[in-house]
Amino acid sequence: MSSFTLARRAARMNPSVIREILKVTERPGIISLAGGLPAPESFPVEAMRAATEKVLRDAPREALQYAASEGYAPLREWVAAQLAQQGLDCDASQVLITTGSQQGLDLVGKVLIDAGSRVAVEAPTYLGALQAFAPYEPEIVSLPCDDDGPLPDALAQAQGARFLYLLPNFQNPSGRCMSARRRAEVADAAAAIGLPLVEDNPYGDLWFDSEPPPPLAGRHPASTVYLGSFSKVLAPGLRLGYVVAPHELGPKLLQAKQASDLHTPSFNQRVVYEVIRDGFLREHVPTIRARYKAQRDAMRAALERHLPAGCRWNVPSGGMFFWVELPPGVDALALLPHAVERGMAFVPGAPFYAADPRPNTLRLSFVTVPPAQIERGVELLAQTLKAHS
Repeated sequence: MSSFTLARRAARMNPSVIREILKVTERPGIISLAGGLPAPESFPVEAMRAATEKVLRDAPREALQYAASEGYAPLREWVAAQLAQQGLDCDASQVLITTGSQQGLDLVGKVLIDAGSRVAVEAPTYLGALQAFAPYEPEIVSLPCDDDGPLPDALAQAQGARFLYLLPNFQNPSGRCMSARRRAEVADAAAAIGLPLVEDNPYGDLWFDSEPPPPLAGRHPASTVYLGSFSKVLAPGLRLGYVVAPHELGPKLLQAKQASDLHTPSFNQRVVYEVIRDGFLREHVPTIRARYKAQRDAMRAALERHLPAGCRWNVPSGGMFFWVELPPGVDALALLPHAVERGMAFVPGAPFYAADPRPNTLRLSFVTVPPAQIERGVELLAQTLKAHS
């Protein structure tokens, strides 16, 4: 019998529902509309190969050595320059390169959350953020939302919270994108009550018809932490993200990063910089958008064709997800095993709620499955619904 005594925070750590579902979808023959995995066909393999050869030829020892915790300086400068074009005026000294933006969420939690302090989130919100914050024992305040994001008047419920966590662009899981007007209303309402913002933007480049509005961080940069990622536009296996923080907060995030993993792999940073430095993403990202838009359209058509009356869904203008509301009384979590038996998988919606979960919701991802399989997967979902509701 083990003599270890677990810390209290360990009891708040739970397995990812999505990761557990992904294990099921590895079975042969399962059409998985569950995991939010970028399409492997979009990975720039040849560009990565050429960049890897260049890094190993020109700076092999530097790339394989320990490096600065802040990150590779040219990459940080590139990030700051790109964000300035999007309306977020910052400098490279505010950019911290992280091992995926998921690490950024952990660092934010480590630096800003005390046991019992309040943290506000959207309803629903990104499950990975709830998992990242949970070990620090916050009290989660779940703010009501409509199809445009958090209701500005509801921010009063979050007064005194350490921060409000937001995903304004093609949110995971709901797919919604906040309008420019709603961003202004939310940012101004937060500023009026002294509520800091944590703005997470992993999907902002994946727009289909028009670019999303400028970041909320551009309106009140002194009270906003901004997180970004290279996972959705290059490759998630590189585990490369970044945090942009106000000057007074940056040193503490850096200290938390040093205690966590010293630095993000310098080899990965240098390879990515070689890929993107000369404008590669300007040509590459539109090919991803075109692929995902076609798959979005295929899923919309399949939902319209197959799902029974009483189901509702959004049509995302970017990102990777449809959010589906099933008829009242249907429990998506209970429905999942039956769907898997028929040969498809989805993610139940309830785990994305910090409070008052809605069991009749589910998330469908359209980016890793070709249109014909999307059609078949939605048809199997409809068959499951008709048989078990």
